[in-house]
Amino acid sequence: MEDLTVREAQQKVDDWIKTYGVRYFNELTNMAILVEEVGELARVISRRYGEQSFKENEKDISLADELTDVMWVLICLANQTGVDLTSAFIENMKKKTERDSERHKNNIKL
Repeated sequence: MEDLTVREAQQKVDDWIKTYGVRYFNELTNMAILVEEVGELARVISRRYGEQSFKENEKDISLADELTDVMWVLICLANQTGVDLTSAFIENMKKKTERDSERHKNNIKL
C-alpha cells in the first residue's frame, strides 16, 4: 500500500479533476455535495453502530468508501479555495492543544 501525505492527496485530486473531471464544480455545488456525502456516511454509521438496521441491499456498503467520498469533496473545496490542508491541519492542532490541553481531562462527564 502506498503512503500518501495530505499535500499529495490534494495534488492527486487536482490532477484527476484536470484529467477526467473537466473542471471543479463551483464551491456552492461542492458544498452541497459534501453535505450529501456526509449524509451517506451518517446513514452507514447509524446502521452499523446505532439502532437502525441495514436494508438487505445495503449490507455491502463500505464505511471506508463513504469516509473517502467525504474526504474527496473536502479536498476539492480546499483546492478550489486555495487552502493548504497540511498547513491548516498543523495550525488547527496547535489551536486545539492550546485551547483544550486541560479541558477534557477536567471534564467530569468524561
